[in-house]
Amino acid sequence: MSIEYVVVSEGEQDEPIELPTEEDGSLLLSTISAQFVGASGLKYRAGGRLRGLRLTEDRVLPPAEGWGAHRYFCAFPRVDIPTATTRPRCSDLIVLGLPWKTGEETVREYFSTFGDLLMVQVKRDTKTGLSKGFGFIKFAEYDAQLRALGRRHMIDGRWCDVRIPNSKDGSSAAHRKVFVGRCTESLTADDLREYFGAFGQVTDVFVPKPFRAFSFVTFLDPEVAQSLCGQDHVIKGVSVNISTASPKREHSGRSHLLGWSLLEGAAPRVYSWPPDAWQHSAHSAHSHSTAPPDAKPYLKYE
Repeated sequence: MSIEYVVVSEGEQDEPIELPTEEDGSLLLSTISAQFVGASGLKYRAGGRLRGLRLTEDRVLPPAEGWGAHRYFCAFPRVDIPTATTRPRCSDLIVLGLPWKTGEETVREYFSTFGDLLMVQVKRDTKTGLSKGFGFIKFAEYDAQLRALGRRHMIDGRWCDVRIPNSKDGSSAAHRKVFVGRCTESLTADDLREYFGAFGQVTDVFVPKPFRAFSFVTFLDPEVAQSLCGQDHVIKGVSVNISTASPKREHSGRSHLLGWSLLEGAAPRVYSWPPDAWQHSAHSAHSHSTAPPDAKPYLKYE
């Protein structure tokens, strides 16, 4: 069979070119793709409908009526455009514990090692111009934010903490914190950190003293924390239950109580008395006891 030329265009409305067939009358796919990169075959319109041509061993075979009966255009593999996954947006981060001498340039230089920064601000007293000991930063990439939240920071010889500021609907840290109930005294903070570290990066473990049969574990990723809620886990032979912890403000008499309540219908509550409320407690109603030297809140478990 003699060689003939087939009229082919990239799209139905594009300008065509002529491609040579092989001696057996087929058209090599390599011949088509050499002119139209990515093409995987040919199609044509007949009676208002599109028809594709048979492809055998990288050769496009002509229709029954021959090449000259139609004008052909390229077929391309269908590419499914992946749905863009919504990445969490970076939020303003508060940097706590900054030395009084530390300025914005030092803060920027330190945190730029984690990623590009969009904003750096050290809060200062409007009258004196002196630093208030804290500031704010914002990263360009969420991964950089996660890296900064996952550790403590030594800045100008002092340990500093990076936190997500409280939002209107509650503390962002609450979404990363879980309540671990039914703990025994044999479970240490290291035990909890090691066990829950298998699910995601743990940023903090709190075991109240004196012992109160519960603990709090804070994760870097809030999704990890929420995925564990409502589950029972066995840690070193001890069965514990995981619940969501949510900040809750309550009032009782003359003292203001800041508590953690359980979202999932559980009765236990943890109340935290500020140091100045100790004198109003039941145990000190007839005495003049004061807050302990470390001025840390006293935790009550009910």
